[in-house]
Amino acid sequence: MKKLLTFILTSFFLLSAICLDVSAAKKSSKISKEVIQEMSDNIDTLMKKIYSRALLSPQDNEILIGVKIQLDNQMLVATSTELAPLYYKAGNVYKLRNMRAEAVECYQTILENFSDTALAPKARTALLELGIEVDLPTPNNDSEDDENI
Repeated sequence: MKKLLTFILTSFFLLSAICLDVSAAKKSSKISKEVIQEMSDNIDTLMKKIYSRALLSPQDNEILIGVKIQLDNQMLVATSTELAPLYYKAGNVYKLRNMRAEAVECYQTILENFSDTALAPKARTALLELGIEVDLPTPNNDSEDDENI
């Protein structure tokens, strides 16, 4: 009887610890507003430099790479529609710097993960400008199927 009670209590405590870890992971998976704002500010600064025809320094390149890594890492944890504008801005910076592959990756991320946002049509247009044909998913017409039965 003692062994059974010990087993039950141990199982309970282990299960409680696992639940706490999962809830902590969910809380930490959400990206903070400050981090999003910092990434947005960094991309805006780079865009201003590009528009003013200034050369990007190695530090500027590191910032752009860092922002892209942060975005991709966050996408692995949890998607958030707050990331769509950052991907779009990063895609524009890459596009203006003639870094076609990176720009295409950013725009495609928007279409694949944020197709219901207002940036999806803009990303599609940007891809078309880069010479990439994009097929948008067709909506599922269940109502037509029901009528034919």
